[in-house]
Amino acid sequence: MTRTGGQKRAEASPPSQAVVLGGGMAGMPAAAALARHLDQVIIIERDALPRTPRARKGLPQAQHTHVLPSGVRAIEALVPGTLRRLLAAGAHRKGMPNQLLSLTPQGWLRRWPETQYVIGCSRDLLDWVIRERLRHHPEITIRTGVAATGVLGSTDHIRGVRLRDERTGHPTEITADLVVDATGRGSRMPHWLRALGLPAVREATVDSGLTYVTRIFRAPDGAADFPVVNIAAAPGKHPYGQAGALLPIEGGRWLVTLAGTPGGEPPAAQDDFTAFARGLRHRIIADLIADAEPLGPAHTSRSTANRRRFYEDLKHWPDGLLVLGDATAAFNPIYAQGMTVAALGAMALDRHLTRHGLRPRTTRRAQRALARPVTVAWSVATGQDRLLLNDADARPTATDRLAQRGAARLMRAAAGDPAAEAFFGVLTLAHSPTRLLTPKALLATLIGSRRPPLTEPPLTPREQSFLAPSSTGPQHPRNGT
Repeated sequence: MTRTGGQKRAEASPPSQAVVLGGGMAGMPAAAALARHLDQVIIIERDALPRTPRARKGLPQAQHTHVLPSGVRAIEALVPGTLRRLLAAGAHRKGMPNQLLSLTPQGWLRRWPETQYVIGCSRDLLDWVIRERLRHHPEITIRTGVAATGVLGSTDHIRGVRLRDERTGHPTEITADLVVDATGRGSRMPHWLRALGLPAVREATVDSGLTYVTRIFRAPDGAADFPVVNIAAAPGKHPYGQAGALLPIEGGRWLVTLAGTPGGEPPAAQDDFTAFARGLRHRIIADLIADAEPLGPAHTSRSTANRRRFYEDLKHWPDGLLVLGDATAAFNPIYAQGMTVAALGAMALDRHLTRHGLRPRTTRRAQRALARPVTVAWSVATGQDRLLLNDADARPTATDRLAQRGAARLMRAAAGDPAAEAFFGVLTLAHSPTRLLTPKALLATLIGSRRPPLTEPPLTPREQSFLAPSSTGPQHPRNGT
């Protein structure tokens, strides 16, 4: 039996219990959602979770750029107070597009009053704030140093998980009314389900081969609140899908990530790192970091493939099991969608339990609900990455290219006209793609921008002052006007 909206269970009812596998940015929001409806939620995490904002072994991608757009609203709804604590700890709230310098394949975006916002901080801080908010939750227990090794049950019903103590190797079992897999890209759930006798889960992978290299710099005095900078790849206009981003994070630091496909990967050495940034479609990132102090070594990641497991398509789905986050769909991090999709999945889980509870034969419906936020993000990420592929079998189809032409027209309109604000809502997953079909958005797309494209970033005079003295080029227009 579940309780909804804070309802207490009847005294005669046995306590309801859920087990969440994974204590990251998919598992924690899911646990918060479940705690609204069940009596006890147990989070199983293999890593030791630090009590301060520090890196942990099982999350090497935490070193790279993480931007939280509309997902912050979902997390705030599930874990109230998260945004306030993030900002108090030094995270940056950046309006879009007024605090964004973005070079798209169609040109520089102009800056107009905020329509969306993102939160800029390190992944370590984000995880820690949410974890500390839930650590004292009366319905949530966090067990660390324990790994899941399998599920208990049958093809009809999952009734718990097998565990192993990472220190002693001692095996145990735990029963639950619901098991949620939020273990990320390394999820073993397809193998566990096949061991029960279920068919293989259909998978799709789109891998552009992007490599990321990230360094953290101390921001120059007065520049800690610099706008977010994004230099997007431009397939067909610039080689190797090379791109870069600069994100202000807590502690007066800039987190800088550079990317490139095979043959054009970014280097890790400091001098070469800056030289690579200078070779992007614009040198603004290189000019900003030329005299900035690097803080620690560079970090490299090649785990950038888009991979989706279509659990929702299985004809037979066992009761008592759900899969969400990267365990069901992992995205190229360059599109900043993974954490938001996981948070939206947790919200979908909350809505499902509010409407249906945890009655028999309802988890199949819940798994389909969790898949809905994935669809838009998957289309955006794979549609862009296919443009970077050299594999003829995976290149864009005629339909893909038609969609890309429409997206390019919309982006050109968004580059110069606030009437195309729907673009930002869909890009940050705050709105459904149907928002692009409103008369206002369609008219802006058809007419296009009424202004000439910007050839330089729309910097204010103060922002211009932080570029290295060696920077050359015409005077940059103020505020994109």
